[in-house]
Amino acid sequence: MAKFIGLMSGTSMDGVDAVLCEISEHECTTLGAYSLPYPESLLRALHALCVPSTDEVNTLAIADRWVAEVFAQAALGLLNKYQVSAKTICAIGSHGQTLRHYPNSDIQSAVFKPQDMRGFTCQIGDPSTIAALTNINVVADFRRKDIALGGQGAPLVPAYHAAVFSDPEKYRALVNIGGIANITVLPPSQSTKPPKGFDTGPGNTLMDHWIKRHQNLPYDKHGNWARQGQVHAELLARLLEDKYFALSPPKSTGREYFNPAWLANYLSQFNAPADKPQHPRQQGDANTSPSSIPPQDVQATLLSLTAQTIADDVARELNECGANDEKSDVVICGGGVFNLALMQQLKDRLPAYRVVTSEALGIHPQHVEGAAFAWLAYAYIHDIPGNIPAVTGASAATVLGGLYK
Repeated sequence: MAKFIGLMSGTSMDGVDAVLCEISEHECTTLGAYSLPYPESLLRALHALCVPSTDEVNTLAIADRWVAEVFAQAALGLLNKYQVSAKTICAIGSHGQTLRHYPNSDIQSAVFKPQDMRGFTCQIGDPSTIAALTNINVVADFRRKDIALGGQGAPLVPAYHAAVFSDPEKYRALVNIGGIANITVLPPSQSTKPPKGFDTGPGNTLMDHWIKRHQNLPYDKHGNWARQGQVHAELLARLLEDKYFALSPPKSTGREYFNPAWLANYLSQFNAPADKPQHPRQQGDANTSPSSIPPQDVQATLLSLTAQTIADDVARELNECGANDEKSDVVICGGGVFNLALMQQLKDRLPAYRVVTSEALGIHPQHVEGAAFAWLAYAYIHDIPGNIPAVTGASAATVLGGLYK
């Protein structure tokens, strides 16, 4: 088995996860992990780059190098932590940091006419810099080949899930809850059916935004603040009417869609403000939209939005596959695992299934995505397709990424 490193920072932008793996054709063993947060000034720049602003090109170019340096530091920190020589690493698989994801060209531009738009995805974190700082070959730029073939460029983890987590006899659903949530439905490994997968909608991103605004905390630990509120039924109903939830797969999304402005648009429908944030914000911020709903009730409603959209999609997909409820596991990974209130809601909404974390499959919930990009680097080296057309909508299965030495 060869050693690979996976580097991942998701839509939550809470830092870089570096995961060390040993990989063979049907096995991916996690040997260790290391996490490194972004410097605060870089994090502010990354948040600013997620929406149109001034001086974008210069900011983007600087952030591209800086993100790469943090990614390289995470890889080196991982090697140092476990006393592993860089010479023993076959390659690093680096996802980079997604800033914008518009695979369907449904965007606005002050320069291009609607008929001239092109779908795109943008991840930064210069792989040449990572390779230079670590002296390890880097495989990166995984998403754009799939988009070039007409796909969504996401989600890409289902190919890894299928290679590593398929059960020989039963269906299994894997749910990753990061900033955005996505699901993979795996048929039995002996089946000829392809896996299915897509982004269900917001995971932690809206809840993180809301508690940052009102409590100045980075996240709602265990979902305790949401538990203090009550679900606002009318707000939840309106959120669920959003067009994204009615789309059929293949589909993908990101924080360029489910963001503070998206939430503010719905909250503005509920009268005058009954609360004020506990830390300053800029005049005209998308967060200033008035609402008569107590902030803890909004948090409870956002948690229910995440839980309901995930549970509805999981149940529908498993039912459409003809999966036997009693034999199908729903495996949760990502940061959302640690929101105990969210996990309880998922269990309550999926009573027919065994809802467990990825620990049940032998991998820490925070390490799954990093391991996936280590596996995608392995797939590149061995000429194995990294996308699944039934998932992304691409016209063909293809090897993903490029090699940087």
